[in-house]
Amino acid sequence: MEENKEEVKEQATTTPPKDEKVVKKKPKFKDKKDDFKKKLEEENKLLNEKVLRLSAEMQNMRRHFEDDKAKLAKYDGEKIILELLPIIDNFERAILQDDANLTDEVSKFLDGFKMIYANLVDYLHSIGVESVDCVGKVFDSLTMNAVLIDHEPDVDDQVVIDCMQKGYMYKDKLIRPAMVKVNHKDE
Repeated sequence: MEENKEEVKEQATTTPPKDEKVVKKKPKFKDKKDDFKKKLEEENKLLNEKVLRLSAEMQNMRRHFEDDKAKLAKYDGEKIILELLPIIDNFERAILQDDANLTDEVSKFLDGFKMIYANLVDYLHSIGVESVDCVGKVFDSLTMNAVLIDHEPDVDDQVVIDCMQKGYMYKDKLIRPAMVKVNHKDE
């Protein structure tokens, strides 16, 4: 009898009464699913951020490309202008020749030079090429190169006395600095 009592006690402790609810534990593999889901969500978030960064980078690259293209179009012809500037310098040197000592033939030839020079300068002005005005101005290291220094007491310090070679701006860009002689007072 004692044995039966012990068996009944064991059954009573192992099987709950019928009126009580049985609480089942969730299986452990469900926790793994949650971890996997969280991991996938984090990866998805990282990938979305990466896509946004790449998209922003592509927009920046496109903007830089468009800016570079606009800059190239704006300064189109700069190379040709730089090749023409020495020719203009030579025209100016030829025009500075004294007309009094020239024969009629050479004088007419010089007049032709002056017309060609004037047409060339007018065309360059029309496309945005301007010479740098420097004689009598204060020396500006951004648009001028000082190649000579002189000591004239009548002229203020750091003022350009003479222009050896004209400087030129193309639209808003310096394409050739002026070569100048600058006054320097010893004090």
